[in-house]
Amino acid sequence: METRVAVITIIVSDMNSVEKINELLHEAAPFVIGRMGIPYHAKNISIITVAIDAPQDITSEVSGRIGCLEGVTVKTTYSNVVG
Repeated sequence: METRVAVITIIVSDMNSVEKINELLHEAAPFVIGRMGIPYHAKNISIITVAIDAPQDITSEVSGRIGCLEGVTVKTTYSNVVG
């Protein structure tokens, strides 16, 4: 199985979506390298970054499902490292 390293950046403006984000990330746990969450109280948002090493279809599915949640914006950056 060929995997690719990527970083999923998530900006959450609707805190009601946080529980579902955590559920989706838990499903992808075998592929997650690390995760960092930063609450930004001045703008009432949270910023989450997730480093992942997974097949590209898994990464796309996770980021797509998270991006469909209310009050959530997602961008995924892929590295050139494939293996």
